[in-house]
Order: sequence, then C-alpha cells, then structure tokens
Amino acid sequence: MKILKIFSLFAMPLVMAQQSTRFVYQATLTPDSTNVEKKTELAYLDTDGKRSIFYAENSMKRDSVMERMRATKNFDRSQMENLRSNLQFTIEKDLANQSLVYKSRIGRDNYSYPETPVFQWNILPETVKIGDYQTQKAETKFGGRTWYAWFTQEIPLQDGPYKFSGLPGLIVKVQDEKGDYSFDLMQTKKISELHQPLNRGQFITLSKSKYTEMEKKMQKDPVSFFTAQRSGGGGRGPAGGGGNRPGIDPKQMQEFQKRMEAEAKSKNNPIELK
Repeated sequence: MKILKIFSLFAMPLVMAQQSTRFVYQATLTPDSTNVEKKTELAYLDTDGKRSIFYAENSMKRDSVMERMRATKNFDRSQMENLRSNLQFTIEKDLANQSLVYKSRIGRDNYSYPETPVFQWNILPETVKIGDYQTQKAETKFGGRTWYAWFTQEIPLQDGPYKFSGLPGLIVKVQDEKGDYSFDLMQTKKISELHQPLNRGQFITLSKSKYTEMEKKMQKDPVSFFTAQRSGGGGRGPAGGGGNRPGIDPKQMQEFQKRMEAEAKSKNNPIELK
C-alpha cells in the first residue's frame, strides 16, 4: 500500500466543537472502464463536528469564478475550462444521525436525495501508520463494491470522504477492492466556517431510487433527456414543469448530441454500481 505523507497544521488535538476543519483528500478515479488512465483531483471534507460537507476543490473554484463574473459582469466562461471535475456532487451529512443529503445535477436541473447509508464495517486487526496517524483497517460492502478503509482514533470524528462514516475515528484512506476509486487524506487545516456551495437554481428532491433511474435515462439517451427537460416533460421528475424553452439550431443540436453521447460513454464506471 502506498503510504502518503499527511501535512497537519494542528499542534494540538482537534476540538471539533470549537472550530471548523477542512480535511483535504486526493481523489483518484477511474470513471471510464475502457480507459485505464486514472483521474486525480482534490476534494474537501469540511466539518464543525456536528455536520459536514464533501465536495470537489474545483467546485469551490468554479463558484469563486462565477461570483467574480457576476460582480464584474464579465461572463467569460473560458475561465471555467480547467475547472471541470469528476466529482460533480456535494454530500451534506448530519453526523449525529449518520444521515446525508446527496446533491447533484442531471442535465439542466438540480436534484437531491436523502439517504441513511448502513455500513456494516468489519474492523480488521491490521494497523499501519499513514503520515502522522496510526490507522487500523476496516472492510465493508457498499454500492456494489467491496471497500477497505483505514481510520484513526487520533481524530475522534466518525466521518470520512464521500458517503463513508461510522468508524470510531476519521477515515484517512478508503479505496475499493479493484482500485477504481480511492480517497487519501493529504492535509488538514482550520477554516472559519463550512463552505456553502453556490446554488444555481432550486433543488428537486427525489428518492434515491428515482434519482438513480433518472441518471440511467440520462446516460442511455442524453439528448432525449435534455429535450424532455426543455419541454418541461419527463426529465424533470415529479416536480414537473419548467416551461418551454427556445429551440436549438439543428447544427448545434448535432454537435451537442455528439458531445453528450461521448461524455455519457466516458462515465460507464460509477462509484456506486448499484
């Protein structure tokens, strides 16, 4: 196992109730099973000890660019080109109840679903020092994958990257059995408050099963899904509506179709397989 050096900015143990903390993870992803090249980016887990939010670093950078463009009224979207992310979601957790709200965008609209994931952790005897922390290994099955996590009781926070939580200490590293996805703690630092993502429109709340169903529709036929959203049809789910939007030039639609189909094919290996 690769041992990562973790840079800690804390000289004293974390007092979660008195300050907010940002745990910076390196996310290594294989969203396309036909392409062995892995994608790497940073993700943040912000917490005040009672709640937490997990999101991509590029998401925060995009929000900052958007706010600057709105303030200057200079909407140059080329500034966004290098800020794309493979973690196009945020996860807000209620740590006391071990429940969460997953938020993401499908097509043109924002969706969210509540979930209380049940992790049947099997804590193993294996221990290893990762960076500054003594960690212990644990195993669970979630989303159609077998996952291995290394947690430390030196940070008494039952949380971790993505949806993972419930171990007697912070998850320093977690990866699936095949190595398609992994999250490795790289840094911790104090922050004044939890980051609040910039909301672009209201969220439509669905059940997780309905959300997954819509996501699969989008993957299978993105153009039809977008067309349904534009006309206020089935793409929007139970909220419905949305009104008719102006038509798109046929040539633009053709280019859009090619781009969306290529993007859908490149996301054939999601972090949750079921």
